[in-house]
Amino acid sequence: MKTQFKILATTVPAALFSNVASAATYAIEARSDAMGGVGTVSASYLTAPFFNPALTAIYRRNDDAGMIVPSFGINYNDQNGIIDSIDRIGKMAPTDPNLISELDALNNKTMDFDIGGVVAVGIPNQFLSATAYGKLYTESFVQPVVDTNDPVNALNNSYVKGVSIGVAEAGISLAKYTNFMNQHMSFGITPKLQRIYTYSYATSFAAFDTKDLRENETADTIFNLDAGALWFFGPYRLGISAKNLMGSDIHTKAFTYNGTTPIASEKYSMRPVYTVGAGFVADYFSASIDYDLNEEKKFSTFVDNTQMLRSGFEIDVLRQLALRGGYMKNLARTNDEGTITAGIGLSPLNLIELDIAAQYTNENAMGASINFLATY
Repeated sequence: MKTQFKILATTVPAALFSNVASAATYAIEARSDAMGGVGTVSASYLTAPFFNPALTAIYRRNDDAGMIVPSFGINYNDQNGIIDSIDRIGKMAPTDPNLISELDALNNKTMDFDIGGVVAVGIPNQFLSATAYGKLYTESFVQPVVDTNDPVNALNNSYVKGVSIGVAEAGISLAKYTNFMNQHMSFGITPKLQRIYTYSYATSFAAFDTKDLRENETADTIFNLDAGALWFFGPYRLGISAKNLMGSDIHTKAFTYNGTTPIASEKYSMRPVYTVGAGFVADYFSASIDYDLNEEKKFSTFVDNTQMLRSGFEIDVLRQLALRGGYMKNLARTNDEGTITAGIGLSPLNLIELDIAAQYTNENAMGASINFLATY
């Protein structure tokens, strides 16, 4: 556990202040993170770009403008204790009697960690509401490649490989409320630019360090589009969102490890993800559920597919304190334990808001995030 935090501590500054960020459909946003990741019908006009652009047009009468400055967070998932094992193997001698069993235990195991942040400025109005935003996020995977066919040279023949995908994303959500046949609806779109980075590396167990994940860079810029719709009647809401409607494939750089071992290019697929949501959203209480209609497939050789089921609630105490909780589960993985989430929101005098969230799967998989907001 200490090794995990040590390596993550070296990674956080490197990732946050490098030029990588935001993969696929994910966004760090502490209010949603505390509520199990829901947002398709429960996000605010400020956070609408990250969940459903149609919500950009849904605001209180006294909302004139708002901003997130900023939100950031980190999540890691090392269910098999890979980082500690890599550190332990890196200190072993090639003749250590425990080496082969330690290497075999790591075969086909993967760990991953995510770091990201967002900023946003929203101007709600009755004509065409708009929220401009920037999103940064990096998703990294580490996987040992084990070869114990030759026990004498097992340590030399085995290595650790890693890949990272990141996107620096900027866009503007535009939405319009309408009343059609006495039905309350809003529709929104988010045109955006994405600067996509990939990194890949390989190293010996002894030399492993996650900061080296930024090696062998590729970069590309693409235009993309999100869209969404919302129906509501009083506090009852139904919504649907579509993210990254213009799919693309991104490839990491192929290279050679140690002068002899070829490391093939990895393919990362960005395809549309469709999410439906339903909920009860009132002034002092809300509860909602989100479900991904399709599975999101990412790296070609890593077990990282996602199809999320999310649920969460919020209790607002006199606009000064919000208590939040939730649960989310990845339906694309049969062994997913599910994640419990919780958090609070503080709004002293309704001038600024501080949101804090924590996520817990088990002692080897958890995360935290924080928001700073202001509304006028």
